[in-house]
Amino acid sequence: MPLQNRVNPFGELMAVPARGTFMGNRGGTIHNDNREIVRAYASRRWIACVLEFRGRHRVVMSPRLYTELFFLDEAVALAAGHRPCAECRRDHFNAFRNAWGSAKVMADEMDLELHAARIDSKKQKVTYRERVESLPEGSFVEIDGAAWLLWKDRLFRYSPGGYVDQRKKQPELTVEVLTPAPMVRCLRNGYKVSVHPSVEASG
Repeated sequence: MPLQNRVNPFGELMAVPARGTFMGNRGGTIHNDNREIVRAYASRRWIACVLEFRGRHRVVMSPRLYTELFFLDEAVALAAGHRPCAECRRDHFNAFRNAWGSAKVMADEMDLELHAARIDSKKQKVTYRERVESLPEGSFVEIDGAAWLLWKDRLFRYSPGGYVDQRKKQPELTVEVLTPAPMVRCLRNGYKVSVHPSVEASG
């Protein structure tokens, strides 16, 4: 049985076979000794990491160690509220920090603003409505209950194993935005997000 550690653009944790191309965590341990998810997050430090770093080897969901989470791609990680890791993805973290608006902003400052923008006091995902034409490439939106990635002039429907459908962007359409507002700001300011190669296949 797959572990419940795959993250979708809604920020939900799923038990599906597809692992994806990025790993991350939510600030610590959110599973029990039976490798079951018992809480939504451990702290405000939600990060997205590379799958391999300096030859380190981990047993996924080991007791009392941080919970490894997996994402289809970085666009999904951003939509779920995870910023680039400052250790294993230092160049991307620096680029993200520059796009934030200040090369001197600290990770804790970003995490404080991000946490308020991704999850509310009831631990529900924060979303907001905006016209598609105003959103940058790499943003995720909800249409008819599904998550769609905005990429170039198209929208691509998310599935755990890759993007499986696409439709033409309707600029005048108002949608529910899944990617937290600070992440959207960074994308607008030029942060280059990585997307799964299935985007090209489905297009």
